[in-house]
Amino acid sequence: MKKETIEVLSTISKGRHRTNLMKIQEQKALAYLVTRIPDCITSNMLTGIGFIGSLITVASFILATYVDRALLLLGVVGFFINWFGDSLDGRIAYYRHTPRKWYGFSLDITVDWITTILIGAGYIIYVAYSSSWGLVGFIFVVMYGWEMITALLRYKITDKYSIDNGLFGPTEVRILISLILILEVLLPDSIIYSGILACIMLFIANIIDTRKLLVLGNERDQNEKELKEKEKND
Repeated sequence: MKKETIEVLSTISKGRHRTNLMKIQEQKALAYLVTRIPDCITSNMLTGIGFIGSLITVASFILATYVDRALLLLGVVGFFINWFGDSLDGRIAYYRHTPRKWYGFSLDITVDWITTILIGAGYIIYVAYSSSWGLVGFIFVVMYGWEMITALLRYKITDKYSIDNGLFGPTEVRILISLILILEVLLPDSIIYSGILACIMLFIANIIDTRKLLVLGNERDQNEKELKEKEKND
């Protein structure tokens, strides 16, 4: 790997601990892209671009419901645009040495949550039109929301921010849902079963992560208690 690429990777990765399956490929792609984003494109604009990608994905569900199922493929394009904007908004700020850590953190979490709700709503609209399984979309939003809360609590306890759930991060989730959309175009109604499977996987992952979180919380409690006792004795 070139020295310049390593330096860029080091700069744009500040403040984030990644464990996701595609972290190496993703970080290389982001290191390439941040050096080529025009100066007129700001971090906030990239956040907006990512949100537009989410709206395209939601629109794909609605269009597929009332026009043609093949329009679900627009959702794949939407997820790519969402990844582009959402992944680069913070990185570009760090690369240009203009980060607003807490502002960016707050904006990112808020937009991500709104995006999750919208995509869940799109799923409900599409599935509920022809079946009674629309509730799966609501369950997915709940499961993903649980994952987001766990990430925030882990950050509070450890002071290390990780947006990944083991080998799965937002990028892998986007890819998984994109594959679900493609499969639905080829095999109608498969989105119901793949959606259920995705919810089950998220539930299991959340249970595992919550147990780990409680262990970390207990360890911090013990450490703080020992520190207070030490300060008393001193």
